[in-house]
Amino acid sequence: MVGGPDPYLKEFGIVVHNDMTEVTGRVLPAPMLQYGGRVSTDTGRDCGRGLSPQNKTVATPNQGVWDMRGKQFYAGIEIKVWAVACFAPQKQCREDLLKSFTDQLRKISKDAGMPIQGQPCFCKYAQGADSVEPMFKHLKMSYVGLQLIVVILPGKTPVYAEVKRVGDTLLGMATQCVQVKNVVKTSPQTLSNLCLKINAKLGGINNVLVPHQRPSVFQQPVIFLGADVTHPPAGDGKKPSIAAVVGSMDGHPSRYCATVRVQTSRQDMSQEQLFSQEVIQDLTNMVRELLIQFYKSTRYKPTRIIFYRDGVSEGQFRQVLYYELLAIREACISLEKEYQPGITYIVVQKRHHTRLFCADRNERVGRSGNIPAGTTVDTDITHPYEFDFYLCSHAGIQGTSRPSHYHVLWDDNCFTADEFQLLTYQLCHTYVRCTRSVSIPAPAYYAHLVAFRARYHLVDKEHDSAEGSHVSGQSNGRDPQALAKAVQIHHDTLRTMYFA
Repeated sequence: MVGGPDPYLKEFGIVVHNDMTEVTGRVLPAPMLQYGGRVSTDTGRDCGRGLSPQNKTVATPNQGVWDMRGKQFYAGIEIKVWAVACFAPQKQCREDLLKSFTDQLRKISKDAGMPIQGQPCFCKYAQGADSVEPMFKHLKMSYVGLQLIVVILPGKTPVYAEVKRVGDTLLGMATQCVQVKNVVKTSPQTLSNLCLKINAKLGGINNVLVPHQRPSVFQQPVIFLGADVTHPPAGDGKKPSIAAVVGSMDGHPSRYCATVRVQTSRQDMSQEQLFSQEVIQDLTNMVRELLIQFYKSTRYKPTRIIFYRDGVSEGQFRQVLYYELLAIREACISLEKEYQPGITYIVVQKRHHTRLFCADRNERVGRSGNIPAGTTVDTDITHPYEFDFYLCSHAGIQGTSRPSHYHVLWDDNCFTADEFQLLTYQLCHTYVRCTRSVSIPAPAYYAHLVAFRARYHLVDKEHDSAEGSHVSGQSNGRDPQALAKAVQIHHDTLRTMYFA
């Protein structure tokens, strides 16, 4: 088509230009991130208040990346009782290598402000997924106050799914899995990344947005919700869809709680239900749970709800907005008849074909020559009158960066485009797993992680103890109640970021 007149296009009056469309973009300023210990004695009650950044270490991202060296977590957790379970063969992961790994982990964690006191109370080898549950039950009964189990895995193995099922849903124990290759050959970067995840799982806060730079929406209590629905692969009609919603639990925002549901499997749906399978069916109760949890954590009722929704195509906008906005409203009214916080409902899209390039070669960033992190476009290639924009919030590591496309479908809070773009960009810097800004806001990313984790909770287990083999299937024959129970998180884990 490009480069020559196509007779069919000509008949329809369509002309395809050889040159790409030129649009004007802006690069948003990166937020500063505060490290170095607590500012307030009660991090949950900082909703909307300015926090003094005095005597605190601040990191300023450069092209979506910042360095934590020489800095400590904003609120580090002290680990006093912890255990190690090694499922890799002893010949592959010798005792001296395990000892070296735990020593280095303790050193890095101390530097990061998350001191691990002493050697693990338990360090044993195990084999096969069928040994996970009895071992974890023994640990829970034998060691009072056990905070963490570090699990060494021998590559891709069914043990991972069983560790997460037992830890997250059955016993309520924090687990951190590590591949054996990272134990045999440790690196400071890998250990630092482990500390980021462990601190978040145990209730710590890695960093927070510097308060005086945050948008005005933070001046009153606000809850950020992220939602996603994941579907089974094509051809797996019996497997259920999984809906996940997460909600912020403090005023930074840094702490999140999750709620998850199993939805009707595609095979059991009518044509009308198939059309609406993207709708989160129990959203009213899910949002209600998170609002109650927010109030318990902060003693505030949110005056605003910012709802980032992933996984909705443009053809489903009207339908999903209608059902889900109503569900959020019903959740609020069910708590208090007059409770009507302002709701902003945004769809986040990653699966599209728009790519942005710098017209000026001197402005290109990195080996792939990508656009700078923070580039936003809201003219020419966006809708003529609806509220949408493109934002590339991350630094492209490999290949061409794909900007996320945001559609603000409902906005009671009357955000200006500039305010909302900056807020969204700042939330992309609050993802706890890495010291990089990510491609979508943290609440939307967490919802995806929660739904993905629930898939592991649904895996059936058939063990051959003689061989240590493990055949994993999906719970095809289970009734809806059994499926719902399988993804129900243990009450000790419910208020933690177990999915980090």
